[in-house]
Amino acid sequence: MWFEDEAGFTRRPPRERTWGRRGRTPVVTVSGRRSGRLSVAGLVAVRPGFRTPLCHRLITHPSGKGKHRSMGERDFIALIEGAHQLVKAPIVLVWERLNTHVSHAMRELIAQRDWLTVFLLPAYSPDLNPVEWVWAHVKRSLANLAVVTLDRLEALVRNRLKRLQYRPDTLDGFIAGTGLTLDTPTST
Repeated sequence: MWFEDEAGFTRRPPRERTWGRRGRTPVVTVSGRRSGRLSVAGLVAVRPGFRTPLCHRLITHPSGKGKHRSMGERDFIALIEGAHQLVKAPIVLVWERLNTHVSHAMRELIAQRDWLTVFLLPAYSPDLNPVEWVWAHVKRSLANLAVVTLDRLEALVRNRLKRLQYRPDTLDGFIAGTGLTLDTPTST
């Protein structure tokens, strides 16, 4: 069972508490306007008996009028196909009701893949998706960090996600944080 979610990053950093001299609030001036956007989609699998994998796909959207600023159906399918190549097994995918996930084009793409079964999460349920914890972890690691270019931000996000790929215990903690379990149904 794979969980999917997406997040966006800009040059404007998430704010976090910091230390400074008494009476002097630290201020970092950052211009995040018209700097583009980084879209990231991630998958975390719950596979008993196997190491917890994390797959991700990053797309940079440069600034400008009329430019697409989010991931499309083909981007999501490419990520899912990559995960399918990794596990070489059928995939049960759980994701939210994003308009791209429930679009007619996406339904057609899903129907073409007999190894893919999709379930939708309830309307607002970030606490049921372990990938939300991944984004919180990555954004916390980037707090108060002012980057100059979108390329540098992309490198930092890739680095943070790569580190998480080698920390399956942390990913297991994100899954445990949802409270979901994979128990076989019992008859009463």
